[in-house]
Amino acid sequence: MGLTRQYLRYGPAALFGLVASARGNAAFVGLRGERGRCVAVPACEHVFVWDTRKGEKVLILKGLKQEVSCLCPSPDGLHLAVGYEDGSIRVFSLLSGEASITFNGHKAAVTALQYDQLGGRLVSGSKDTDVIVWDVINESGLYRLRGHKDAVTQVLFLKEKNLLVTSGKDTLVKWWDLDTQHCFKTLVGHRTEVWGMALISEEKRLITGSADSELRVWDITYIQEVKDPSEPESKKSKASSPGAEGNTEEDETLELDEHPEERLVKCSKVGSIMREGRDRIVTLATDRTGKILACHGTDAVLEVFSVLSEEEVQKKLEKKMKKAKKKNKQNSEEQPERAVELSLQEEIQRVTNIKASSKIKSFDLILSPKGELKIVLLLQNNIVESYNLNLSAQVPQAVRASRITIGGHRSDVRTLAFSSDNIAILSAAAESVKIWNRTTLQCIRTMDCEYALCSLFVPGDRQVIIGTKTGKLQLYDLASGTQMEALDAHDGAVWSIALSPDQRGFVTGGADKCVKFWEFELVKDESSVQKRLSVKHVRVLQLDEDVLCVRYSPNQKLLAVSLLDCTVKIFYIDTLKFFLSLYGHKLPVLCMDISYDGTLIATGSADRNVKIWGLDFGDCHRSLFAHDDSVMYLQFVAKSHLFFTAGKDSKIKQWDADKFEHIQTLEGHHHEVWCLAISPNGDYVVSASHDKSLRLWERTREPLILEEEREMEREAEYEESVAKEEPPVVAGETQGETGLAGKKTIETIKAAEQIMEAIELYREEMAKLKEHEAICKAAGKEVPFPVNPILRAYGNITPSAYVLEVFKKVKSSELEESLLVLPFSYVPDLLKLFNEYIHLGSDVELLCRALLFLLKIHFGQITSNQMLVTVIENLKKTTISRVSEARDVLGFNMAGLQYLKREIEAKDEVTFFADATERFEEKKRKRKKKEKMILAVL
Repeated sequence: MGLTRQYLRYGPAALFGLVASARGNAAFVGLRGERGRCVAVPACEHVFVWDTRKGEKVLILKGLKQEVSCLCPSPDGLHLAVGYEDGSIRVFSLLSGEASITFNGHKAAVTALQYDQLGGRLVSGSKDTDVIVWDVINESGLYRLRGHKDAVTQVLFLKEKNLLVTSGKDTLVKWWDLDTQHCFKTLVGHRTEVWGMALISEEKRLITGSADSELRVWDITYIQEVKDPSEPESKKSKASSPGAEGNTEEDETLELDEHPEERLVKCSKVGSIMREGRDRIVTLATDRTGKILACHGTDAVLEVFSVLSEEEVQKKLEKKMKKAKKKNKQNSEEQPERAVELSLQEEIQRVTNIKASSKIKSFDLILSPKGELKIVLLLQNNIVESYNLNLSAQVPQAVRASRITIGGHRSDVRTLAFSSDNIAILSAAAESVKIWNRTTLQCIRTMDCEYALCSLFVPGDRQVIIGTKTGKLQLYDLASGTQMEALDAHDGAVWSIALSPDQRGFVTGGADKCVKFWEFELVKDESSVQKRLSVKHVRVLQLDEDVLCVRYSPNQKLLAVSLLDCTVKIFYIDTLKFFLSLYGHKLPVLCMDISYDGTLIATGSADRNVKIWGLDFGDCHRSLFAHDDSVMYLQFVAKSHLFFTAGKDSKIKQWDADKFEHIQTLEGHHHEVWCLAISPNGDYVVSASHDKSLRLWERTREPLILEEEREMEREAEYEESVAKEEPPVVAGETQGETGLAGKKTIETIKAAEQIMEAIELYREEMAKLKEHEAICKAAGKEVPFPVNPILRAYGNITPSAYVLEVFKKVKSSELEESLLVLPFSYVPDLLKLFNEYIHLGSDVELLCRALLFLLKIHFGQITSNQMLVTVIENLKKTTISRVSEARDVLGFNMAGLQYLKREIEAKDEVTFFADATERFEEKKRKRKKKEKMILAVL
């Protein structure tokens, strides 16, 4: 076997240049017990926690591959639930920064997340139209609620009642009873998508935001019809369908089920509040107290409203009635009382409008006990702004408290360059040029510029040149951070710039169909004695089409020019005579590069292909289908025939130009990759994307084997296909409103395989044990029994204990889906083992959960199997006894904790009164001292 060429793997080193992604939502988080200071924002696949006061990044919650789509902090402030584009949810601890729980249930992006009042349950809504309720404590899914016909936009728990409200793009607002897991009410009063909703006035009012400038207000009333007051409270049910009203059959079933209390929710429209914005609602939310309501559309204005409490409403009503009485003295006193009512605009008052510096994507607000409102805004242009609003002022005005901007550009980076020493990185966008330190990833210079399209470091790395959309060449000095010179180079956009190999000048290509040659020169500066760097125009090459890209050959004999007519023309530099034409691309060539030895030229085009040509005769060596969209950038690695390409399909790929092979794909960006730059030593690659992020990739010492790489790609494809498969049908389950919360993933399949392997080992070991006993009997003496190496690794445990160990290692959130994949042939053994484990009293809760699920999905086969009758009978006895024992222990512990709570509260009350007495005595002493002093003066 011949030697294969060895490549070195490039891996992700860092993500920088990003303050916050506009995809998800911002949320205040409490770090170190301080609320209203730190804010969590999505940053591609990660979550950044910024300190708004210092403008520093204090915590990074690292994600995997998928982009963050939704955030929700827990009520206790210790955890943050993060929803992703692939439908997964991870719960991070804000103390350690680690992901403690992972939930997989949705097939599409998570669009809404909400905790219940205690933080024990989490509800998620998704683009796949499903709503799933998760048990955070048990780390498992409870159930899936189906009903919406389009993406879910908002989910809300009602604190006191076990109810859930969801809104969707299907124009519906649905009310769900979580006791019976069904939708008992649907609001159909919207003509367009319901983009947001909020509960106010102690959950007695619902506000919905749609695609118009109306905020619809709905009154919520809970009607409780007690049929038999003598019934004990414990027997009263918590919910019932409104459809049961007037239905005799359902009334009868209610009586039979001993459900004497029927609760209905009436939801009637009260009116509307008009917003100033004319477009759709993007975010509608209240603070935790429900006193402040805020919303924004697709513009840069946040509208803030104040919601009056019941006491304030009563006071206002009394004042209004007094005024009405004064006006109508001649009328009876009762008449004005009937007529006086507060309008909706008086109950929900507009406080102010906050104008942000750019379009708002999301916000969060927190009301401090002093009455100051803190607002954080996540803007479209990679900025996080925070505002303070003093509500007690006569005319409340929002004051901008902080603005986090230094970490990135306001618009997409269109050009990148590395300095010759591999340390500095230049990035330029529509408004600024930034210089970054590669090792610290800190921005060391920011300079204002016009819309940049191309750039280069001047030899010596002390100056940079930027080519702009307006046709200018801008020369900047890095030491002072100032613009030294601006030249009108082209009549159209400067699309490309290339440094000459002798480093004495450079060439530019523009939309004015010209290629211009420039040389560096030192000119006398009028303001100082020293000379400064400048550039002078030397020659021009006029062409028939717009120039998209220019490149020098390393020996400086040839110049390659890419034109809008889909061809690449090669010219001699000394005479500017035509040498070769490379034609074959169906769409214009957007990027190209020439190898270090000048033998190859690679061209990347909008037709998604990369072609490799010989520079001696202009023959096409190979055409490669490189990306799923336009190839935006191409560059050779120094001193090699390896090159990188960047595409609009958000991928960066490495290729071998000699063997015409795809080496590896660098996945990380979530949107189009506009450009990349490779360091002169070839160890680093930096790329810029439409997701506003800059990513640094580093060449590792790890060798890359192509066969293994292809195998990994096939595995990734298989995993994706598994996730897209239809969920298996569960016996006895109808495809109705509810379903299982989890979904089939590669992890659940692996977990099921591990359980199967453990049961196989158990069967083998039991068979061996029987054989060994027979041998011992025949021999009449004890023969040593060979221990399985796997069991030895676990500390010489029994085969049945090994099965339990494997079972306990299955993630709680994946248990049901793993058992669903398990073939029935393994179930009888598992049931016998469960009987053994429960009898011993180990992990009763976990085993009962698995047992009940297995009985549910395999009910028919288990009941028809005569062999399992005794097993089920035994299980019935052991489970009932063990569960009642566990319940007794739990009850005893609860009683003990409640007793301790009462003891602590009693102590606190005593100390509180003691403190009050001390303060009173102190005041008394001070008063007596003051009186003595006054008497002395008199």
